[in-house]
Amino acid sequence: MEYVLETNNLKKVYRDFKALNNLNIHVPKGSIYGLIGKNGAGKTTLIRLVCGLQKPTDGTYTIYGVKNSNPEILKVRKRIGAIVETPSIYQNMSAKDNLIEQFKLLGIPNLEEIDSLLELVGLSNVGKKKVKHFSLGMKQRLGIAVALAGNPDFLILDEPINGLDPQGIIEIRELILKLNKKKKITILVSSHYLDELSKIATCYGFVDSGQIIKEISAEELEKKMEQKIELKVNEAKDFILYFEKNNINYEIVDNHTINIYGKINIPKFINNLSKNNLQINEIHEKEESLENYYMNLIGGDKND
Repeated sequence: MEYVLETNNLKKVYRDFKALNNLNIHVPKGSIYGLIGKNGAGKTTLIRLVCGLQKPTDGTYTIYGVKNSNPEILKVRKRIGAIVETPSIYQNMSAKDNLIEQFKLLGIPNLEEIDSLLELVGLSNVGKKKVKHFSLGMKQRLGIAVALAGNPDFLILDEPINGLDPQGIIEIRELILKLNKKKKITILVSSHYLDELSKIATCYGFVDSGQIIKEISAEELEKKMEQKIELKVNEAKDFILYFEKNNINYEIVDNHTINIYGKINIPKFINNLSKNNLQINEIHEKEESLENYYMNLIGGDKND
């Protein structure tokens, strides 16, 4: 698999605080990578290092196969567009003037792409309206347009829906999906809005205390989060033959607990077990969520 971004035991220490502690991440080309972690877990620190805003204390990272110690990394970083913490936009300018300034900053003489960029992010009809009069969602979309100046193929968004109303969240979600699918841009999205990430991410990295504690594809995670039924029984091994014979997706948790996965007609299921002299003591319907999965990974007793 080709990775846009990889890190190798990346560290960032501020005096006695380890913001990143041997962090290893792998962002596949073409993916929407959801970086999940509570505030202070190390998400923004990682982004700042990758964007060249800070230097690592130890460890390395590569962008498109170029290591951060290689002078060519400066050239490769031009393929990155990013919003770190808040969009870099001028409040007293129009959306178009903001993009003109960004194009000048990047040394791009041709301004013809500005109108198409504004159309792409849904800001083609705002005219000369100053940014300070924009809604928060409009400002965020303009920030993304600024990050897209220069046609990057790797976009990094740090908490892009923070503080947005439901409509603004939907607009950012649809924009991210459009950029990924139609523009083929690899996107790293840092967020603690887990439900929203689950609607767009193709893979995830769970970060806690400066470390990636789990990387998993959306497909793998979906299998882990599918609906399940928990059975409490006297002897779990007595059920195996019946489950195998009837192609039932099961997991023996321990001698008295069995998980059954998938959608099941419970009354019919219980009746069939009874006909085969298989008695259950308790039955519980459960459905995993991304939030529950994350909390189980980091330990549900930890505080935010």
